[in-house]
Amino acid sequence: MAALLRILLQRGRPSAASGRPVGRREASLGTGPGVAVRVRFAPSPTGFLHLGGLRTALYNYIFAKKYQGSFILRLEDTDQTRFVPGAAENIEDMLEWAGIPPDESPRRGGPAGPYQQSQRLELYAQATEALLKTGAAYPCFCSPQRLELLKKEALRNRQMPRYDNRCRNMSQEQVAQKLAKDPKPAIRFRLEQAAPAFEDLVYGWNRHDVASVEGDPVIMKSDGFPTYHLACVVDDHHMGISHVLRGSEWLVSTAKHLLLYQALGWQPPHFAHLPLLLNRDGSKLSKRQGDIFLEHFAAEGFLPDSLLDIITNCGSGFAENQMGRTLPELITQFNLTRVTSHSALLDLEKLPEFNRLHLQRLVNNESQRRQLVEKLQALVEEAFGSQLQNRDVLNPIYVERILLLRQGHICRLQDLVSPGYSYLWTRPAVGRAQLDAISEKVDVIAKRVLGLLERSGMSLTQDMLSGELKKLSEGLEGTKHSNVMKLLRVALSGQQPGQHGKILSLLKVQKLARFGGSYL
Repeated sequence: MAALLRILLQRGRPSAASGRPVGRREASLGTGPGVAVRVRFAPSPTGFLHLGGLRTALYNYIFAKKYQGSFILRLEDTDQTRFVPGAAENIEDMLEWAGIPPDESPRRGGPAGPYQQSQRLELYAQATEALLKTGAAYPCFCSPQRLELLKKEALRNRQMPRYDNRCRNMSQEQVAQKLAKDPKPAIRFRLEQAAPAFEDLVYGWNRHDVASVEGDPVIMKSDGFPTYHLACVVDDHHMGISHVLRGSEWLVSTAKHLLLYQALGWQPPHFAHLPLLLNRDGSKLSKRQGDIFLEHFAAEGFLPDSLLDIITNCGSGFAENQMGRTLPELITQFNLTRVTSHSALLDLEKLPEFNRLHLQRLVNNESQRRQLVEKLQALVEEAFGSQLQNRDVLNPIYVERILLLRQGHICRLQDLVSPGYSYLWTRPAVGRAQLDAISEKVDVIAKRVLGLLERSGMSLTQDMLSGELKKLSEGLEGTKHSNVMKLLRVALSGQQPGQHGKILSLLKVQKLARFGGSYL
């Protein structure tokens, strides 16, 4: 800040902002031969990572990987008043959990670090000095109270609040007098009337004459920390960012950023503003919802691939929307020119179905299935612990058989330790009276079913079991087949009668017949 004050005292009246003008851009993605594609995801650690942030990060990631580029995580933590402890670590943890880890980040390091803005203050000070020297920036001594009064007055008159540029044309003598009383002024950027037009890769050609509707923005606060407008420009330049893919809420601010690039004599990157990700009813995703944070989905047992699938399926950027796409498929199929300006409506009620498809894919992959077996073993231990009468249920072969039998029927791995599936792991408490109420031939049926399962050389296919159980029922005079199946269901699962298919699946797991019910 001391260097800034010397510049303020030494320079004369402000001159017109100078810099290389921004020319017309080719209507292309800017990803031709020789272009080093570098994109960044730059969240503020004022909260944990949620679905909206994941969508922005994902589009940056798949764009970088499609063009063999680099995906950078930069934490914009200059607003110290809103900093949330643990948020920075959570953001990077969740990107890794989602399978889209950054190539460069605070944790991983990289050639363009540091990757936290609070550690890059010298760069912002240097840029501010350059802007003050050319007169593109000036000190502002307005108190917070005065600025608040301006805001209230505008709202009372039903006008858009804006700074009135009061400090814009102060003389050198006036600046010196003010500095004697207030040695740490804020620094504002002088907005030019002719903001350059730019071609957004999603929204097309845009021009926003921000000077006609906004006052000059603060770029350096009195505490020596930059605002977003200066920091993102400086960082994108020094980090060699080639493409900025960010939310459409920053589309209007791009005019200010282009003016900053122009004043600093830097070439701006390509911009692509992504449409909003909204709830199914069209309302904005809110951090107050709680269930939009990635930690929630991870704890609930949803797979990362299912989240990546659903947030791309509800939006644009692909030739067609289809369920079940994996990350490599998303990278291959993604086309930035197919991203439209229409908001994406996210229907989270469909997430279980997306998760079912991806879980089934993992079950059918041998190496992935082994990992699922280990996870399910841990879930069983956690859910039932000392209730396990027979720890053989933790045998990997048995657990794997359960996965193979129930694939396509469950949406999450956790479903298999829910009360509805507890019979797979613990002996159900079934009273004799409950069984006798179904059939008087409980003992006969139990012995015949055990004999059926222990028959040597028997192929335990569902069709074979179905046929054998029908034969068994036919050999029981006065006993209906439906009552036999009802009895087996209650005895083996402790649950009320339902579909026969589940009973047949139970019987295919031979060990269940040995500890499935107290009567066996």
